[in-house]
Amino acid sequence: MKSVLTIAGSDSSGGAGIQADIKTIEAHKLFAQSAITALTAQNTTGVYGVFDVPAEFVTQQIDVVFDDIRPDAVKIGMVSSPAIVEAIAEALVRNGAQNIVVDPVMVATSGSELASSDAVVALRKRLIPLATVITPNMPEAEALFGASIGDHEAQEEAAVAIAASAGVATLVKGGHGENDANDVLARPDGTVAWFKGERVATSNTHGTGCTLSSAIACGLVQGLSLEDSIAQAKRYITGALAAGLDLGKGSGPLDHMWSYA
Repeated sequence: MKSVLTIAGSDSSGGAGIQADIKTIEAHKLFAQSAITALTAQNTTGVYGVFDVPAEFVTQQIDVVFDDIRPDAVKIGMVSSPAIVEAIAEALVRNGAQNIVVDPVMVATSGSELASSDAVVALRKRLIPLATVITPNMPEAEALFGASIGDHEAQEEAAVAIAASAGVATLVKGGHGENDANDVLARPDGTVAWFKGERVATSNTHGTGCTLSSAIACGLVQGLSLEDSIAQAKRYITGALAAGLDLGKGSGPLDHMWSYA
């Protein structure tokens, strides 16, 4: 059985972060491994506390995973400090990691900030260049692009600019305040591919970014091209949203096991 390592923060409510990643990986019939970067006290209404794991312990988690059950892909989510960014980058290079999907988590669905400005700078310099693909949502893409994104034309422009600047494939996700869920992939050479989707009418979107990026990593492990991995991941997350799981008092989680219902 092939495996995927998720490097991310823990979500005590179970809807996002490490917990969402593990559910997604297992739903794709792959073996899930994890390295936790931070503990969060959160639920569907917000993030109430963040406790960073020491950088040296993050390194140890990654190294022991690679030493034993070598992961076939790596998904990186919440990294809240520059020291942890550096620790992850060094460990991935040292271990020769492949199929790296970086979800540049900066803000939770609830609006709570999950990464310091210094961590974002370190992310751009150290982790993003190692990625096979990065998957920013609109607000994250605006931070990386340095300008607001108001329509599909600007969304594509941002994806192309980020991909060219970072030197990695960039998937800018739609679905933020729009009537559709159209995502655009740009490669460093300027080629572009759109992935069209209808917006699922639900307020329960906690963990969508974590879930999509993990599902893309799963597709890469299964031997799919990047484009096919994204298409498969979009089908998976659409089903998870449409399943209508309704838990919590705020933005509830997805039904990660919807296809097994």
